[in-house]
Parts: sequence; structure tokens; C-alpha cells
Amino acid sequence: MILAGGVGTRLWPLSRRGTPKQLLELLGERTMLQATVDRIAPMIPLERVYVMTNAEYVEQARAQLPNVPPKNIIGEPTPRGTAPAVGLAAWHIQTRDPKAVMLSLHADHHIADPEGFRQALGAAIDVAREGWLVNLGVRPTYAATGLGWVEMDSSLGKFRGVEAWRVKRFVEKPDIERAEHFLESGRYLWNSGIFGWRVDVILKVFERLLPSISERLAQIGAALGTPEAEATLREVWATLRGETTIDRGIMEHAAQVATVPMDVGWDDVGSWSSLIALMPADASGNTVRGAGDSILVDCERVFILSEEKFIAAIGLSDLVVVDVGDALLICHRDRAQDVKRIVSQLQAQGRHDLL
Repeated sequence: MILAGGVGTRLWPLSRRGTPKQLLELLGERTMLQATVDRIAPMIPLERVYVMTNAEYVEQARAQLPNVPPKNIIGEPTPRGTAPAVGLAAWHIQTRDPKAVMLSLHADHHIADPEGFRQALGAAIDVAREGWLVNLGVRPTYAATGLGWVEMDSSLGKFRGVEAWRVKRFVEKPDIERAEHFLESGRYLWNSGIFGWRVDVILKVFERLLPSISERLAQIGAALGTPEAEATLREVWATLRGETTIDRGIMEHAAQVATVPMDVGWDDVGSWSSLIALMPADASGNTVRGAGDSILVDCERVFILSEEKFIAAIGLSDLVVVDVGDALLICHRDRAQDVKRIVSQLQAQGRHDLL
């Protein structure tokens, strides 16, 4: 099951409500959603691939994935966080295979080593079959403060040649001092947000930890396959309040949680700086993308993306310039995470034309 419903506000102004990053060709000739499906296709038949997305993106997703059954691409009426999305997908899968192992992936991740990733997924599947909720953890390469971390406990042994570990705890985004301690200890992994479990197990955990959401999902699940399915989904979904993540709502509180470490060149492509790092650059570290033309003189580590305009830059360093016609972003590369603050101000001002 692939989560593909976000808007990707940190990649504004390219990623917007009508053109979210998972539906864009950011790193090649395939969109991020298509690349995610391509990555798992060698091990998962396409008829067993499900996509959870916003209702407004369903038709775009179906057009991009013609070999995935249209009924497997499911639209949420409104965003309510990853927990309800995962639970709804679990109900759909349960009606088809009550003992199925379900993998929960994200459509906007980049994986440099697809074969290694599939090996880690295979190990996670075997661990999940034994009743564990499984996290795929990433071997950290630096003291990240923008990611959650997972502390490993005791070993559960090897599965398909990959060692799995009991999870001691999940840690939300730490400050730099704690992140450096986590990195040096060797006992912590980054939380990739990729999970696996048996559908019967995860639905029971929903009952225990998120009873209100579980009750509503059961109402929706009971109507699946009936003429009332769509109406029931809209009516019951509207009663969900706020947004609940699967990490905080389930994984941080569940009893039997494991992690499978992986070192596969994972990146959540969560900002312009992370996306730029995945793109080729010239000898001065500059990257130019888009249909528009550009000339850079005496520039270093400058990123320019222009859809139409010619852009010239002289004597600049460490800048991000993104021009998409009706909006122009200029920011320092070290402040790329703060693009979300621009989006927040646009929302507060009611500038929906720019969102």
C-alpha cells in the first residue's frame, strides 16, 4: 500500500495542491509515484498494489498507473493523517485476504539501491508474518534533527539474511546534541516511515490504541462491496477530527514492534536541499533544471529551475531559485526547510491561487 496523498509544501512553488510532488517527474522520466511502483514490481504483483491518495488525485494516479487495477487506487475524501489512511487500506485488503501481510510505503521517497530495498522488504514481510509490527529503519549517515529515530533493543535473528531487532522506543526529531549521541551510539536508526504488518494484527492494534478511529473504519469496512460504500465513506470520514499519524498513534505505543535496518540510499525528499542533493551538478556545484534557459557566471552551489523564463545569475552562492510562472522562490539552501513558512503565510492570507 502506497501513501500518495500529501501536497509536498516544502517543495513549493513547484509542488502544489494541483500538482503534488508525488505526481511530478522530479528525478527522471518517471513520477515519484511511478518510481515507487517500479521499485516493488519485481516482488509484488501489480494486482496486489494499493494506493491511498486524496480524492482529487485519484484520476491522475490511475492515469499514471494503468497496470494497477483502478479499484486499488482509493481516494480519501479529506486528509486525516496516515493512521486513518492505513486503517482504511487495511480494511480493503482484509476483505480480499484476511491474513495478508501489508507493507505501507510512501510515494515520495527516493531509494538509490532498489535491490537492497527489496531484500529489506522481504525480511520485514517474514518478521510481520510472526505477528510483529515492523519498521524499516535507515542506517544513519549524519546527526539528523529533521527525522525521527528508532532505538534498537535485542536481536530477533536473521530473516532472509537481514538481522531484525526489537524496538526499544521511537524518538521524535531530536536536537543536535541528542542526534549526535544517537549517531555515535550505533543503537539508533532513522525512522523511514515504512512499515509492515499482518492486516488482522494491525486492525486489532487499532481497536486497542485508536478505538474511536477503529470504530469508524469498521463502519466503512462493513459497507465495502455494497452500493452504499461511497456514501458511507464520505459520511463516516467526515466525523474524523484532526490528523493522526500511524507513527504517534500506533507505532510509538504498540507492544510488539520490530525494526529491519537498511542501507539503501534512502531519502524522503523532504525539501529543496534534499532534492538538489540527488541531482547531478557541474564542477562548481551548480544545477540547472526545467525548460527555461539559464546562464550562471561565477556562481557556486546555485540551483535554478525555470519552467519558461531565461534566468541569469552572477556571483551568487548557495541559493535556490525556482520560477514556475505565477510564483518565484528565492532562498538560501540552508533555509530550504523554511519554505513551509511561506506556505503557512499564503494559507493565512487566503492566497489559494498560489497553493
